[in-house]
Amino acid sequence: MAKTKESRSITKIITALVLLALSFGIFWFVQRLFMPKYQKGVIEGSFTEEYYKEKVPHDVIIFGDCDAYESYSPVKMYQEYGISAYIRGSGEQYINQTYYLLKDVLRTETPKVVVLSIHNMQHDVPRKEAYNRMTLDGMRWSKDKVDAINSSMTKGETFASYVFPILRYHDRWDKLTKTDFEHVFTKDITSHNGYYMRCDVNPMGTLPKMPPKISYRFGDNAMYYLDQIRLLCEEKGIQLLLVRAPIEYGWYEQWDKNIEEYAAKYGLTYINFCDYADDMGIDMKKDTYDKGLHLNIYGAEKLSVYFGKYLTENYQLTDYRTVPAVAAEYEKDIKFYNFMRDDQLRELEQYGELRSYGANAIEN
Repeated sequence: MAKTKESRSITKIITALVLLALSFGIFWFVQRLFMPKYQKGVIEGSFTEEYYKEKVPHDVIIFGDCDAYESYSPVKMYQEYGISAYIRGSGEQYINQTYYLLKDVLRTETPKVVVLSIHNMQHDVPRKEAYNRMTLDGMRWSKDKVDAINSSMTKGETFASYVFPILRYHDRWDKLTKTDFEHVFTKDITSHNGYYMRCDVNPMGTLPKMPPKISYRFGDNAMYYLDQIRLLCEEKGIQLLLVRAPIEYGWYEQWDKNIEEYAAKYGLTYINFCDYADDMGIDMKKDTYDKGLHLNIYGAEKLSVYFGKYLTENYQLTDYRTVPAVAAEYEKDIKFYNFMRDDQLRELEQYGELRSYGANAIEN
């Protein structure tokens, strides 16, 4: 009789554990289903997590917002110079998030050069939850992600909604598409070592005049995190390089002076690629896909060839074309890069526009 009671108890425990596991599985599945997949349209939301699929070391890591991930082509830099680079960029990436993404990188590798696109210095603090999500949801859980979330949350956001995204995305039930179901468990790679490719051309016209500002000082919070990035690079023996993409709109000359003074104070190099646009052959009648706000593949490749030459001449970087295991992985990257370029060109010829590679729904 005792054995019978003991067997019943064991059966109850096993049943409870199975039900608990089943409940957890259903909860996890529903949460994954409801979360945005960023496979079409606003693909920048996939960029953060794609870094974790990398299988090669990187001598150069580039950080920043759209000025970073739409201006530099790591695949082109590898083809030309053997540089192994990756862009840890995301839509309107805020400077505090850059700092924690850098710390996240340092958990697994130590690059020789960290390139910071200073475009994100214009925002002192995070201002939109949508951009926070695009950067932070894809981070692996660690103290760095916890700190990144706590330093980024805007009014109305809760930490719990980052731990359990279903609290944020539960109302997407009526917006679910075939893509949501296809990518519950896995996602396609959408970038090329963090680079967002666009092959369409939309020439720059007359850009609107930037409205004047009362003060051109960067905010205290932005300056604090710039200092933290600099100090962290110094601690790890990493060369920090400040850059600005050759995009004229969305930036003030006074901000350039601020960066120049900062670089001079701490012995850093700042390259404003706007000053070298002619040397690179940048032509905004051909090298932009959105009237001069961002570069297309033609502009990005010109910049990447020019920048890659500078990197090889000024830093001791490895030519990974001579490292068989790394070269084999880059051959796969090149094949994917060429496929997407050719597929975009095919769509442009067939439809006169990109349809599978849609335009951004959120301005960066």
